[in-house]
Amino acid sequence: MRPVSTLSDMDWPHDPDGEEGSEGGRKYGMAILAKKLDEDEDFPLDVEAFVDEHGDEPLRLNYQRVVSVADVFEYVEADSFEDIVAFHKGVGTAMRAGGFWEYHPKGENPQRKRA
Repeated sequence: MRPVSTLSDMDWPHDPDGEEGSEGGRKYGMAILAKKLDEDEDFPLDVEAFVDEHGDEPLRLNYQRVVSVADVFEYVEADSFEDIVAFHKGVGTAMRAGGFWEYHPKGENPQRKRA
């Protein structure tokens, strides 16, 4: 797992907890990434173009850990995502692979077995 980054460790283009970064309330991980996208206009999404545009922006993972969008996307294997669902699945997998995902449930989710 990567070391903890804090706001004081980095020179971010904006404060992830300020108006531009959190729209007035602290948001974490996937919620921050999803708000950078318009489900109707941005898909299919080119991963390289997304990282070029947002890679240097901060992504708060928990109350003390902040990484760049590019750090997470180092673990994304897809070149593009067809829709927002594919984006969430692909980036979620990348976050787990890179040690960025904070929540790990014990046991299986019974909801998934129904599908």
